[in-house]
Amino acid sequence: MTTYDDRASLTDLTATADRVRGSVESVIEGKPEVVRLALTVLLAEGHLLIEDVPGVGKTMLAKTLARSIDCSVRRIQFTPDLLPSDITGVSIWDQQRRDFEFKPGAIFAQIVIGDEINRASPKTQSALLESMEERQVTIDGQSYELPSPFMVVATQNPVEMEGTYPLPEAQRDRFMARVSIGYPSPEAELEMLDVHGAISPLDDLQPVAHAHDIVKLVEAVRGVHVAEAVKRYAVDLVAATRTHPDLRLGASPRATLHLLRAAKATAALSGRDYALPDDVQNLAVAVLAHRLLPTAQAQLNRRTSEQVVEEILQRTPVPATPQQRDYGQQYGTRGL
Repeated sequence: MTTYDDRASLTDLTATADRVRGSVESVIEGKPEVVRLALTVLLAEGHLLIEDVPGVGKTMLAKTLARSIDCSVRRIQFTPDLLPSDITGVSIWDQQRRDFEFKPGAIFAQIVIGDEINRASPKTQSALLESMEERQVTIDGQSYELPSPFMVVATQNPVEMEGTYPLPEAQRDRFMARVSIGYPSPEAELEMLDVHGAISPLDDLQPVAHAHDIVKLVEAVRGVHVAEAVKRYAVDLVAATRTHPDLRLGASPRATLHLLRAAKATAALSGRDYALPDDVQNLAVAVLAHRLLPTAQAQLNRRTSEQVVEEILQRTPVPATPQQRDYGQQYGTRGL
């Protein structure tokens, strides 16, 4: 397990993450919380779902994150006629070898951008299930490992829009977090006109980190300590979604795991080798809300999943937290 015995190493890792974050923010202006969440999901070995109306920069965010890291990138434009084999690959008969040869699909990259994922049929959407969970693809009984790091950044339009297919529950559950970019402030939009008006900002964007740097960051995140009290807090939050009267489907055990992994990544980005209850609390809406299904009555009352999670956060007791200077003593000591 990775530890932080060498503080200089932790400083170097944090500096690498800051460079990537700064690179993305140079293009996605005025949305630092969205950029931080995207980087958090990457370091937590998760996948990100970006949901919003057209034209607010969903695909630009995914492309900028990919361009900021020197790694392989593939983009998949999801359309109604896209086939599962276009994503995973296909075995083709080789006349000379008299054998089947595997032709990898678009999923074989370190960062995969799935643009407008809910415009493809559910059959095609499900082609991502194995790769997102097990980081491999199985074709004709043969399994092929995907490269590391591996992250799917998918964009989707709101379900109410014409020509969209709702993502099935199993597919949504594979995404660690969902984020909405939202409209920019007038100042940020004015700046966008100046910066993006002549050329695309991606044209001059250079990688600020290598794939092996991200692998080191991921290993560091795995070594972040989570005390039993923080684990229990995450379990209590997720368990509350399963009994809430406004929900007909609560969050899965996978959601609990994703919540803890994201909290560890947030701690590492903050320069800490231990997670706090605040890390779990700040990520709960992004990690849990997209997995929940409100009841019909809740929908009639215009109750959203985000509102339910916020209510659960208010009701669930937070582990007793000492003063800031004592956090490390309580939550950072291994063996608690």
